[in-house]
Amino acid sequence: MNFELQKLVRPNIRALEPYSCARDEFKGMEAHVFLDANENPFNDPINRYPDPLQEKLKERLAPFKHVRPSQIFLGNGSDEAIDLVYRIFCNPGKDNVVAISPTYGMYKVCADVNDVEYRSVPLSEDWQIDTKALLKATDAHTKVIWICSPNNPTGNDFPRETIHEVLTSFGGIVVVDEAYSDFSTNQPFRDLLDSYPNLIVLNTFSKAWASAAIRLGMAFASEEIIGLFNKVKYPYNVNLLTQKKALSMLDDITNVENWMVQIRREREHVLPALQEIPIVLKVFPTDANFVLVRVTDANRIYRYLIEQGIVVRNRHRVQQCGNCLRITIGTRQENNELLGALRFYK
Repeated sequence: MNFELQKLVRPNIRALEPYSCARDEFKGMEAHVFLDANENPFNDPINRYPDPLQEKLKERLAPFKHVRPSQIFLGNGSDEAIDLVYRIFCNPGKDNVVAISPTYGMYKVCADVNDVEYRSVPLSEDWQIDTKALLKATDAHTKVIWICSPNNPTGNDFPRETIHEVLTSFGGIVVVDEAYSDFSTNQPFRDLLDSYPNLIVLNTFSKAWASAAIRLGMAFASEEIIGLFNKVKYPYNVNLLTQKKALSMLDDITNVENWMVQIRREREHVLPALQEIPIVLKVFPTDANFVLVRVTDANRIYRYLIEQGIVVRNRHRVQQCGNCLRITIGTRQENNELLGALRFYK
């Protein structure tokens, strides 16, 4: 693999002069009177602009993720990082990206928004990646390959050797989205950043950290790639309240670990129970906090569950997911209510 990062970056991004935040100009110095950013002097602390690079939060987060602070990008949900990948590397109307199918829908949405061709390669019947087909779908204008593992909506982790093969064979950017990796027993790929200069790993506070409402996404990559993210992102992309809440979550890491244990335990309770229900035709193996289930009539069963006040995700229209529902693992009470409703369906 011949990887040259700067050749992948859009020329206008290479030449971009990033916006200089007022707080950047005195970085590393102590100050107590702030008259530089046209802020209102009242209503402390939310009258002040937040740290544009979230340095305190990155310092605290790095040991938990086994990376260096300089290898972390924080954004307004993982969707910001996904969009930045297109804006940094993909020339609109010229370049393309390759992804597996089915997978997380925002990769295609962001491709469409940025006028970038999106090429999808179907997974096998048992939801595995055909690496030859995936690499064959690339050409000289392919800048990015997207791999979600554990994959959404299928739930399965891909074998590490499969992703290794893609990383070593493709000369562009490989994004491994590990939004659900905390529910898996596999080693996360962010541990291998120093081995793969073309690797970007996504993660989020929305899943294992039970903090979807604060909209905090993470990207891990080489310092050079993270530098590009910081160059292109909007100046104050993560607000003060989000940063403070994330710091408080890091103070209470035992809670997060307990939540993950409970969810894994509930997953072991729900999967065999689903398999015993007559209208459930197949329960797909999962390494995530959800399970994909093929049923007799997804549209009808989905509407029935809605009438019972239970919301799941209907994936019937997704490629290869005919008559499939995606069910999130909830609390024991929520899971039992779902199972009970499915048992009484007629």
